[in-house]
Amino acid sequence: MNREAYLTDGVEIAWCPGCGNFAIRQALARALGILELPPERVVLVTGIGQAAKIAHYVNVNGFNGLHGRTVAAAAGIKMVRPDLVVIAESGDGDLYGEGGNHLIHNIRRNVDITVIAHDNRVYGLTKGQASPTAAVGYKTRAQPFGVISRPLHPLALAIALDAAFVAQSFSGEVERTAELIAEGVRHRGFSLINVLHPCPSWNRVQTFAWYKERVYSVEKEGHDPRDQAAALKLALAEGDRIPTGILYRREGPSFEDLHPVVSRTSVALSPLPQPADLRPLLARFQ
Repeated sequence: MNREAYLTDGVEIAWCPGCGNFAIRQALARALGILELPPERVVLVTGIGQAAKIAHYVNVNGFNGLHGRTVAAAAGIKMVRPDLVVIAESGDGDLYGEGGNHLIHNIRRNVDITVIAHDNRVYGLTKGQASPTAAVGYKTRAQPFGVISRPLHPLALAIALDAAFVAQSFSGEVERTAELIAEGVRHRGFSLINVLHPCPSWNRVQTFAWYKERVYSVEKEGHDPRDQAAALKLALAEGDRIPTGILYRREGPSFEDLHPVVSRTSVALSPLPQPADLRPLLARFQ
């Protein structure tokens, strides 16, 4: 399908000019076009934040939920409708801050969902305080003396937890971002794609040009994504070079493949039990 089929018409987009969210929206539409997925087979789950507004700007099924509960809602949808393609998409605050616990345990369970993080290192909706990925020393209105907590390294976290698919991209490379999203959706199990992007309103440090000078492709340098130790080293590397591409991937059954009920049937499409069906069970407790 043409990528335009996945973009909503006539809806005012409430993002600031120059925001990387525009490019990520285009990349998502291109990825769905690459996969040739009918819009009715896709569910886009978001939380709260500027990035989370994307659910209103893409022509697929959408669920806009609570702050930090994006991954939990996505996992629940996948459990009852494993036949659908479920994508969780939100900002670095929503996914890595408020939603950090859900991220960890759904990686551990290996639920077959694709998580796309819009990582601009700030909370854009609530006026620019530092997010969990902000560097030490970064100054905001909420942290005028600079961030004192060490940043979360989401790629390293996912790799250490043995996630099925871990990748990073830059919103300035739309085609490559689209390819990584499509690859993550194809891959069975939990996929995390961290998309670096500028916030022109609140983050004046990590600009488009700043990222453009620093990102590089791990594929072009011969990285083997099956090597977990090498992937972890890349994810934790310090300095002015920022890796993009597929850092880590592994094969294996997903949570749905192993679950005794979900592996056999779609719970949401199963007929509801009738009173007569429950009588033998109730008789056991009389």
